[in-house]
Amino acid sequence: MTSGDLDHLSRHRIAEIRLRRLRTRWPRLLGRNAALPEHGYGAEPFVREIVTDRGATGWGISRRLPPDEVTKLVGRRLDELFDPAVGVIADEALPLDRALHDLAGVILGVPVYEMLGGAGEAAVGVYSGAIYMDDITPAYAPGGVGVVVDHCRQDYDYGYRAFKLKIGRGHRWMEPEAGLTRDIEVTRAVREQFPDCEVLVDANNGYERGGFLRYFEAVADCRLYTIEEPFHENRDDLRRLRDAIEKHAPATTVTEGESNADVELLLELASEGLVQLLNMDIGGYGFTAWRRLAPRAIEHGLLLSPHTFNLEFKTCYAAHLLAATGHAALLESIPEEAEGVDADGYRLEESVLHVPDAPGFGLRLVWARTYDEHGVDDSGFKRVA
Repeated sequence: MTSGDLDHLSRHRIAEIRLRRLRTRWPRLLGRNAALPEHGYGAEPFVREIVTDRGATGWGISRRLPPDEVTKLVGRRLDELFDPAVGVIADEALPLDRALHDLAGVILGVPVYEMLGGAGEAAVGVYSGAIYMDDITPAYAPGGVGVVVDHCRQDYDYGYRAFKLKIGRGHRWMEPEAGLTRDIEVTRAVREQFPDCEVLVDANNGYERGGFLRYFEAVADCRLYTIEEPFHENRDDLRRLRDAIEKHAPATTVTEGESNADVELLLELASEGLVQLLNMDIGGYGFTAWRRLAPRAIEHGLLLSPHTFNLEFKTCYAAHLLAATGHAALLESIPEEAEGVDADGYRLEESVLHVPDAPGFGLRLVWARTYDEHGVDDSGFKRVA
């Protein structure tokens, strides 16, 4: 990007910021993980749509803001809030992080990954992040190990060739020994049924070191792609895990960062060979924050795999980041439909997500219900939640 791009942005002022709400649907009930109960059938995220005085629009996920904070941004020149080479440059505009990236790409006529430098390919490997503890969901009618295999088959037919399995059943939902046994059974069953697919596991910090090492040694021959958050990260436990990985399955990696990430600690752990993948959430951590962190993470030898669960267009955001850096691990994805969003430019083929070359993030907001900053929608109904 050049100084001329800033000139283009300087011609636009924010004329309106619309708070809107989408509804997404998953293909089935997504069950428990080690820490949380059933996740349900979809999500209803708030997004913000920015309209400039020259008629350009961009949108993205956003948290709610006090009305006066939104008002302060209206009338501002876009180049005062956003620099294509950096991202959001005004702290007060960070809640509009994704929307501003989308808007800038639209105005400049380039996809976000190109605006970020485009060092990688516009095609990113993805895995299904929709395989939960469906063998024990719902509680009144648990389906058993076969249900998890069936759901992997559904997602295989959808286009995935990699699956992330939730483990840690003994943390909340089963007795520890029974939970450990079931985690092993599920992992081995999926590997047996999908010998040519990647298998990832995520414990959501649901294990202590001893229990997890027992699990890992029992499934080490399953060729796990990565182990995500096996326990709360600390050097001693991760060193023991690294020793077990080097002994039994040296190709397996360790992923950390989703839960309350201490980024500086993670970079230190990476330099010691204890962590190989970073996965802070692309929404909660922020797109601009990821842009700033990426060069440091790459210097430490880390691959990038931002957490994106519950919204497939978060996967689209992260795919642009990874296409820009060229240092991608498999990226979390979920089979989902978002009402009112045209994402037809994205194609999933054999677990590869192809990113369109459309301006911005390439996601068109066709329709979504509009709310004011007090939670009242355009029909006059006040949403409580």
